[in-house]
Amino acid sequence: MAKKRNKRERHEAEAQASSADAGSAAEAETGTAAEAEAGPAAEAETGAAVKAEAGPPAKMKRKEYEHEMRILHGELVAMQEWVKESGAKICIVFEGRDTAGKGGTIKRITERVSPRVFRVVALAAPSEREKSQMYIQRYIPHFPAAGEVVIFDRSWYNRAGVERVMGFCTPQETARFLELVPGVEKAMIEDGILLLKYWLEVSPAEQTRRLKSRINDPRKIWKLTDMDLKSYSRWYYYSRARDAMFAATDTAWAPWWVAHADDKMRARLNIISHLLSQVPYKPLAHRDIKLPRRQPPGGYKQPDTPLRYIPTPFDGGSSASGG
Repeated sequence: MAKKRNKRERHEAEAQASSADAGSAAEAETGTAAEAEAGPAAEAETGAAVKAEAGPPAKMKRKEYEHEMRILHGELVAMQEWVKESGAKICIVFEGRDTAGKGGTIKRITERVSPRVFRVVALAAPSEREKSQMYIQRYIPHFPAAGEVVIFDRSWYNRAGVERVMGFCTPQETARFLELVPGVEKAMIEDGILLLKYWLEVSPAEQTRRLKSRINDPRKIWKLTDMDLKSYSRWYYYSRARDAMFAATDTAWAPWWVAHADDKMRARLNIISHLLSQVPYKPLAHRDIKLPRRQPPGGYKQPDTPLRYIPTPFDGGSSASGG
């Protein structure tokens, strides 16, 4: 009896062990399947966490930045020639946080192209007469004609941003603006204007750093106005105003394009690259240009006239003369 009982107990123990092994195997298979199914999401979360821990990318070297900018400048010239030839009408709006780099980006866009084609509009505060007009009225005369690219350094969207936050208009006026502006922009596009709207976003910490850098810099102190100081304290009022503006005016025909601008160099390159991608211009054909022969002097002699030359404190010792 004892032998039979021991044998039976041994069989039961083996069966339990086998069952436990099967359970472990099943759990392992389930775990493997779950991992396989959740793999991409888990990897993405892990990658995002690693990226967050790693911090921002290394600052772009000036040489690399200027190399890329030189290429983009060549493309902007090609775009300019296409605009002139095709009679295109392009309107570019730059909005964003204070210190986000709107002005610097616009300078890099326009520094190698013709001011007769690329025109920058940066309107001052409205006069008493302009305040009595229909709100959009003072902006309409600056809209592009055929063969023009007009860049607004701040625009009619002042009503949705600074005017709302700083109390220069009533809530009813802002609501009315947000209601009407999509229709105005649709009319612009239906009339053949290519409208591009950019919002430059900067972090609170970077905005603080840039404002502080202006305090003791004689080149930048003009950028630090009383309005900037008041605006600085109203970060979240601006956030709410921005969000309401996006909700009302980010349309299929005139969408907002957002650029993160904590890294100015990368932001400028990204914005110009995107701008070029939105315009159906053609590459500039290479021209085989030869300078003509210059005419002979034909007896010309430079007159002995007492001219007033500017001082040359930075003269390197060389001078040029000509007729």
